[in-house]
Amino acid sequence: MDLDHNACFRAVQTRDARFDGRFFTAVRTTGIYCRPICPARTPKRENMVFFPTAAAAQEAGFRPCLRCRPETSPDLGAWRGASNTVSRALVLIESGALDEGDVGELAGRLGVGERQLRRLFRQHLGASPIGVAQTRRVLLAKQLIHETGLSMTEVALASGFGSVRRFNETFQRLYDRPPAALRRAKPATAAGAITLKLPYKPPYDWDAILAFLGKRAIPGVEVVEAGSYARAVAIGGVRGAFVARPAGNNRLAVTIQFPKLQALPAIIARVRRLFDLAADPLAIGEHLSKDPQLAKLVAARPGLRIPGAWDGFEVGVRAILGQQISVAAAIRIAGLIAARYGAMLDEPVPGFPGLIRIFPSAEVLASADLSDLPMPRARTMSLSALAAAVAADPRLFGPRASLEEAIATLRRLPGIGEWTAQYVAMRELREPDAFPAADIGLLRAMADAAGTRPKAACLAARAENWRPWRAYAAMHLWIAGSERLAASGAMRVTPPTGEKSHDRDAA
Repeated sequence: MDLDHNACFRAVQTRDARFDGRFFTAVRTTGIYCRPICPARTPKRENMVFFPTAAAAQEAGFRPCLRCRPETSPDLGAWRGASNTVSRALVLIESGALDEGDVGELAGRLGVGERQLRRLFRQHLGASPIGVAQTRRVLLAKQLIHETGLSMTEVALASGFGSVRRFNETFQRLYDRPPAALRRAKPATAAGAITLKLPYKPPYDWDAILAFLGKRAIPGVEVVEAGSYARAVAIGGVRGAFVARPAGNNRLAVTIQFPKLQALPAIIARVRRLFDLAADPLAIGEHLSKDPQLAKLVAARPGLRIPGAWDGFEVGVRAILGQQISVAAAIRIAGLIAARYGAMLDEPVPGFPGLIRIFPSAEVLASADLSDLPMPRARTMSLSALAAAVAADPRLFGPRASLEEAIATLRRLPGIGEWTAQYVAMRELREPDAFPAADIGLLRAMADAAGTRPKAACLAARAENWRPWRAYAAMHLWIAGSERLAASGAMRVTPPTGEKSHDRDAA
């Protein structure tokens, strides 16, 4: 992608924080690349070259700055929203797709050719898919060296390197020194726990995302209290937990208690999606504010994010449970399912005694008798069918070639309609353009002064101007509608049929 050299240089001169994460600047004479806010003296203009991503700078032969630490930069770029294929590919890479497969397989999962995927990466990121994966691995390792007390062997395993030898060779080549030389002091690390600070682009509406997650917290599986979110997790049959809380300086502090270090990149990737840390709220807000009605909502909540999900199967269960009943009722049933079929944590989580179990997997629920759950038989059958489908295809909730393909795939499942599919696409697939146009909450929020709601088709037509950020528009409208209802003291009325209730996102 092309970067305006003059604009980038001015941003570096002024150390403008708005551009942190949007591009990286490299210096030919030193061979180092930096963030635009690096406190070092501004180099001569003729010696500077700019890259859209850290991976592009690294592939060009530059090494990361030890002073501004590019690994602590917000993970976003000017390309976001410009290529859905690249965005979906990055989700898969962050989840370890290139640790287990090759670029051809990655391209196949996205419905494009390998050559086309490489071309898109060059166009939008300035680097190859393999280069992006390698850069993420190196920067995570460097962050672990600086922020944890893990040994170098443990850092190599936790950051995804295949061997300690390869880890050492990579750092010697990039930094001209062994990895241990980058650690100035060994930070104190609680026994069995790792704490990392994940950056994000401000502003961030932490109160809104905590309120959303707290209202939907499954007893025993999640705890939201004292400004923190904690949950029990499982990856590959191994159980653990994490606690997330704001840490100041535009960072989210995440304490991870997990016995398998190799799972750390996957856990971090899921936490980042759960809290929507890669969003660029200023760019999204600027686009949505072109609509006068949305402009007021964006101004009221400029840092609003879309709460993600830890697991696709779990969010699918939540969506089915939430059909036609309240949030509280759906959570009670979800808690019952977890209590009956969820495995217990091996160790307690300090400060969170209520965190005791894992939400059951698709394999467990597929073989369970759910007939005595307090819900209609048709919905019970939908849960069983969903569990069987995910057990047969663990990638069912993975990124697809397009939003339309993802919705079509989900709608083929029994009990999954348009609303539920769009909701899953928003929270798990992280589709920024997902939009349940027939949702009663959205229609209520768009009502005119006389209280007349638009037709779903009219709302969908108006929302065309909100692309590619319709999911964020939906979040603004949902919150505005809920606040309006609370202020008026009105009672929620659930439609007798169809997937149209705002509160069906219950679980």
